[in-house]
Amino acid sequence: MVSSREESITAPDGGGHAGHLTVPDQGNGPGILLLQEIFGVGDFLKAKAADLAALGYVVLCPDVFWRVQPGIALQHDEESMTEAFGYVTRYATEIEDDTKLGDLCAALEHLRSLPEVAGHQAGVMGYCLGGFLAFLVACHGDTDACVSYYGSGIADRLQECDELTCPILFHFGGNDPYIPNEQVDAIRARLGERPNVEIHVQHQAGHAFENHLAPQFHDATAAAASWPLTVAFLQRNLH
Repeated sequence: MVSSREESITAPDGGGHAGHLTVPDQGNGPGILLLQEIFGVGDFLKAKAADLAALGYVVLCPDVFWRVQPGIALQHDEESMTEAFGYVTRYATEIEDDTKLGDLCAALEHLRSLPEVAGHQAGVMGYCLGGFLAFLVACHGDTDACVSYYGSGIADRLQECDELTCPILFHFGGNDPYIPNEQVDAIRARLGERPNVEIHVQHQAGHAFENHLAPQFHDATAAAASWPLTVAFLQRNLH
């Protein structure tokens, strides 16, 4: 059985925020910093953390929105979408990019510092907003691998990928209204030939196809196709 507990993460400016830690049955393993969708650290993210822990990973889900509103964990329904977009807009406009990145890198270093991760590598993975943030951590932080699920906004930040050297896996949906195919094409044109980059598109799927708790988004066929690719990528690149 996997176990979980709450961690307290110290930001570069001294602020403290929470992180949900999930530990595999064997008690140790490679670390994964798992970054949230706009709905916060809720049932979906904790379920994915448990899935990853069952594979042997130590998973930390930091409270990304803590500077805007701590402890957000919204339902994955249409009613919560407006509230979620409000938080992500505030996060995007009120928090400086350097502060965001500092918080995320501090969470990654906290994960590395845990005795459960000692002697192992640590990577970053994220969904939606978290997929975008995972990409930025891979570009600027000290991570051993990155998995980015349908990260909105990546195509606008490709100028930051010159220092991107870790293995990175991108997942996109071919019918995603938030990430047009032209943006995926731009990412492929900039990064697709690099040996450390994998790009997979589930052509029939839209946005957030992995989220089984959001019926308006979930695509079981796409999720079933993408998850084994993620598992294999992590097995190859995190030890």
